[in-house]
Amino acid sequence: MDFFYSQESLTAIQWILRAVISFFFLLIVTKIMGQRSLSQLRLLDFIMALSIGNIIAHPLSDQHLGMKGSMITIGVLVILYLILVFLSLKWLKFTKFVDPSPFPLIKNGEILYKGLTKARIPIDVLLTELRKKQIHDIQQVALALWESDGTISFFLESQYQTLTPKDMKLMTKSFSLPITIIKDGKVDFEELKQTGKNEDWLENQIRTVHGLDIKNILLATMDDQNDKINVFLYK
Repeated sequence: MDFFYSQESLTAIQWILRAVISFFFLLIVTKIMGQRSLSQLRLLDFIMALSIGNIIAHPLSDQHLGMKGSMITIGVLVILYLILVFLSLKWLKFTKFVDPSPFPLIKNGEILYKGLTKARIPIDVLLTELRKKQIHDIQQVALALWESDGTISFFLESQYQTLTPKDMKLMTKSFSLPITIIKDGKVDFEELKQTGKNEDWLENQIRTVHGLDIKNILLATMDDQNDKINVFLYK
């Protein structure tokens, strides 16, 4: 455990051990912080990501620094982060401070310059986001909101929205997410179990319907409503 503390010099193995321990420590820290820190980089998340990255980087690049202090500091920051996240859920004023309400950038086909100024984005960024959403005419946009996580939500005027089966009064099947039963030539038994089928049934289906061996399949998914298996091969 000498590598954990400050040293005059570290061997290659000790540097590797520091990196491995730091990696799994950060993995645990991120797990404790929750999925929000991964999916939405908001104000609190940005501060934590910046701080943790800076703190853990020092003992990974300087043998004269021990890891204990960095880990304690990160632990304190994680506790503080969790407290602030809890406050943001319970205290409305604090919520508005860390996650401000969205505000419009476009309304009724008109660009709101005050909104662009408040978001601190140039018109080119707005145009880029419109292109990403395949919106070629600003006048088609009923509302564009700048969200607190730095993304833009676009809502088209009703006449430009895509027709849905409901609009056309068509009957549709209920949604069913395909289940992945084969990956990289191997059966995923946990997923197969959800379908109520067994390996013998699967092998028989693959052989008789598709004329293949399981080991030759890159990916296979199954629709549990009709037991249909879709197969994707290595190419």
